Amino acid sequence: MTTWLSQQGMDDGKLPSLTGARWWAALAVFVLHALVFLPVYPFQKSETFRTIHAFVPMQLGAGGVTFFFVLSGFVIFWSYRRRGSVGRYYQRRLLKIFPTHIVTGVVLVLIAGVPLVRPVVWAPNLLLLHTWIPKWSTVGGLNVPSWSLCAELLFYLTFPLALPVVSRIPSVRLWWAMGVLFIVIIGLHTGFYLWADGPKGTDNLFVPRLLPGDVSPEFEIHVSPRWFEQTDIPVSMSYWLSYSFPASRLPEFYVGVLAARLVAEGMWRTTRLTAPLTALAVSYGATWIVPVNYKLSVLMVAPMAAVIATMAVRDLRGLPGICATRPMVRLGEISFAFYMIQFPVMVAVTRTFIGGHRYSLGGWLVWTALSLVVSILAAAAIYYGVDQPLMARLARRPHHLGEAPVAGQPSAKLRARP
Repeated sequence: MTTWLSQQGMDDGKLPSLTGARWWAALAVFVLHALVFLPVYPFQKSETFRTIHAFVPMQLGAGGVTFFFVLSGFVIFWSYRRRGSVGRYYQRRLLKIFPTHIVTGVVLVLIAGVPLVRPVVWAPNLLLLHTWIPKWSTVGGLNVPSWSLCAELLFYLTFPLALPVVSRIPSVRLWWAMGVLFIVIIGLHTGFYLWADGPKGTDNLFVPRLLPGDVSPEFEIHVSPRWFEQTDIPVSMSYWLSYSFPASRLPEFYVGVLAARLVAEGMWRTTRLTAPLTALAVSYGATWIVPVNYKLSVLMVAPMAAVIATMAVRDLRGLPGICATRPMVRLGEISFAFYMIQFPVMVAVTRTFIGGHRYSLGGWLVWTALSLVVSILAAAAIYYGVDQPLMARLARRPHHLGEAPVAGQPSAKLRARP
């Protein structure tokens, strides 16, 4: 029996709006990183910076990461095939993250002169094990954005094991299952808030680590020689559990998986984005008034899933949208490489242009724009020069096609495109 997903031929990239939307999430992360990781002095010590950062807080970048986690669950379920064995699935997933991760890590090592004589600094990062260790010296080691890949790796490893359970959920119980996941997410973060050590207020915690003086340093502190000399930099346990700890983010991935089942079975039919985007805006606004444990992901998971499901239905029905345009799809395709290379690029821009000088807001805008352009170009080079050739080579290898897992029967309305 051929499943509906096989009949439609849907695979990665066949839902163009979701591919294009990845760019906006990656750009949100970039904006926050540019504020925090470009050490432009005295701008970062000015009242102007504090005002800007109040309107571009940590939850902007955190929202982008939440979008990626939910989207991963949706896309992995949507595109999953049994190509001979589960091993082939794992091979494909590992090739999607490790080559880009290693390339960007090597670039950072070369730019920053990371002391490789201390494997405790770089080995956990290279193996994507570093966020399992509650030490900021490890979590923030090497390429800082790579922390999210530890969670993605856990998602990929668990998916084939959990898929039989997910597929056996009766269609009439899917909404109940989604509700249970939301309760689990809320319960986890409430527990972290009540019982884990850490800040309990609503302050913006993701701020620059400032050094003395008004002259811009040559290194952002996470890649300074002094950073790599330290053996232990403590991290707030509640922050680590709420944001970086991979197991805490696992339910968000499966929210995306269940959202994909709802779409596949015709149980999510709306094509209007007004309500999901409004809910997302309201939830984002609410992050200013809740403790840090809730502002990082909890409030935005459900609206993110609604936006993703609605965009997928729009694609299935052939409805136009800005995220489905060719330029947005191209940017979405390089978004992962863009996410991974942006921090090394900022380090290079700091060493080449910023360090040793003084800049105000205008200077920060110039170097942010340069970092954006260079990051896009470098991401395109990595995507077309590393990622695509590897995936094409894997696709040429012989394999035996098997049946994709049966997720249920979709409605006739979604089967037939207009």
